Amino acid sequence: MKREPTRAISSAPIKSDTSNIDLKRYRKVRWFFAKVFLQAIWWDLILNRPILRVFRTPPLPRWRAIARNYRKLALEMGGVLIKLGQFLSIRVDILPSEVIQELKGLQDEVPPENLEDIIAQIEADFGCPLSEIFEWFSPIPLGSASLAQAHEVRVVSGEELVVKVLRPRVDVLVETDLKAIVLALGWLKCYKSIRERVDLDWLAEEFTLVTRRELDFEAEALNAERLADDFADDTEVCFPKVHWEYCAPRILAMEHVGYLKIGDLEAIEAAGISRVKVADKLYDVYMRQVFETHFVHVDPHPGNLFVRPLPHPDEIEAGITDFGPGDVVPYKPDRPFQLVFVDFGMSVKIPERLQTSLREYAIGVGTHDARKIVQSLVKAGALLEGADLNRLEQAHETLFRHLWGVRVGKMRDVALKEARTFIKEYKDVIYDEPFQFQADMLFIMRAIGILSGMAANLYPDFDVWTKTIPYAERYAKEELLKNGNDWLREAVSLGQLLLTLPARLDSVANQAEQGKLTIQTALSTDTRKAIQRLEQSVSRLAWMVLSAGLLVSGVNLHVGDKSFSGILIFLAILAFLWGIRKK
Repeated sequence: MKREPTRAISSAPIKSDTSNIDLKRYRKVRWFFAKVFLQAIWWDLILNRPILRVFRTPPLPRWRAIARNYRKLALEMGGVLIKLGQFLSIRVDILPSEVIQELKGLQDEVPPENLEDIIAQIEADFGCPLSEIFEWFSPIPLGSASLAQAHEVRVVSGEELVVKVLRPRVDVLVETDLKAIVLALGWLKCYKSIRERVDLDWLAEEFTLVTRRELDFEAEALNAERLADDFADDTEVCFPKVHWEYCAPRILAMEHVGYLKIGDLEAIEAAGISRVKVADKLYDVYMRQVFETHFVHVDPHPGNLFVRPLPHPDEIEAGITDFGPGDVVPYKPDRPFQLVFVDFGMSVKIPERLQTSLREYAIGVGTHDARKIVQSLVKAGALLEGADLNRLEQAHETLFRHLWGVRVGKMRDVALKEARTFIKEYKDVIYDEPFQFQADMLFIMRAIGILSGMAANLYPDFDVWTKTIPYAERYAKEELLKNGNDWLREAVSLGQLLLTLPARLDSVANQAEQGKLTIQTALSTDTRKAIQRLEQSVSRLAWMVLSAGLLVSGVNLHVGDKSFSGILIFLAILAFLWGIRKK
């Protein structure tokens, strides 16, 4: 008779040891990032200039080679590198298909851990042999992820569960990768346009915190229960039940929900489930998480989402009440389903300062209100001080005209087609780059980006614009009711201002009669920016002239004094490079 384990997950939480670093691994990851940075600087910055562009090779083959090399490195090293590659591999809405194909294998090709090591870790956590914990333990993992792998088990009650087990030494791998990634983020500080718009130190701290939190199975279990409570009223969404009595510091036991993978389009269609409805439901769940419950599952890659087939009304009449994981599901048109989430280590709470601004942004998108979108960015702290709000509104209005109604699957192609016209018309906005992004915004953007990619994969004609309108209308109505009292106060203030207006006009007229009225003028934003660009062009031209003069002098002296000639030619190259980088 097997005993019921009673050990709770909270009895000995894992603590990451930041001093325990795999130096060999760290140097290898660091060198890879360094090579990518050096290639980007050389090919996409230095050679991406007038005249020098003739020496620049096409970017797509280079970035495809980088993606291929990254995939090999991630599969070899595991850890956080795989999670980063998985995120990039589903961005079909922005990345070329060639790059996507190179990274796509990271969704399913993560090699499993040695079985003996996994069993030893389970026995160490429970302090007894495996046979005393589970009636049956599957030696073949159901899934193998970057930080953990899952095995099917049968417990004393006969119920089949899934236990998620952390990989041995995963804390060392995570800390090593984090150190390399934080170093790479530090390199980005060399780019003024990036460091002014992203608090890289904060981003590194938040990324480190969220990644380490994935090693805390107690926090993950609590996240799962909170999300289940948030969607308790929605029968089309499922979050697996946590079985606390079979949990330990490195083991998380949950209900078995290994149904159809959301990326297995053939299996979904074979069961009679509408891919369009799955995409709609996925979008609905995330709209509700971001804008209503304010608690978001930010790692919704295809390995963490399943589609659970439910019995068709005809099958229910025949006595079929449920389908289990792995069951063969016959085709029934328009079969009902549930969207099932797993892996809750990366779940974040949206801070209050962003909640209102995100709602306003959704309202602005749904109602084509460019001004509301820009104001929501101001409230969110996403714009630098002094940003030209009028130009930003005009840019958003242009984007609405060209992109509204474009299906997600066609978004990248249409955006590339319209890019040249947009860049030409709003060169000043793009040149100034008025945006700044905070860490919590980047995590939300990451989740929305993943969602966009999956929606495009499920249904390329998914119309995100039309789907947003009902939410925008509802949120606008709620804001109208909530802010009614504020509007009344503003109306009273406006009335008081109108009562004092005649006295103020009389004061202005008296000052004009006495010759004391002064008018201050200033250059418009567009004029000031035009002058700045002219000054930069003159400066760049001066460096080009100096470079040409040094080059001519060096060539003329080549016959008489080769050493001095070489110095002049070297100085000419330096002056040229300095001139083309002047902004």
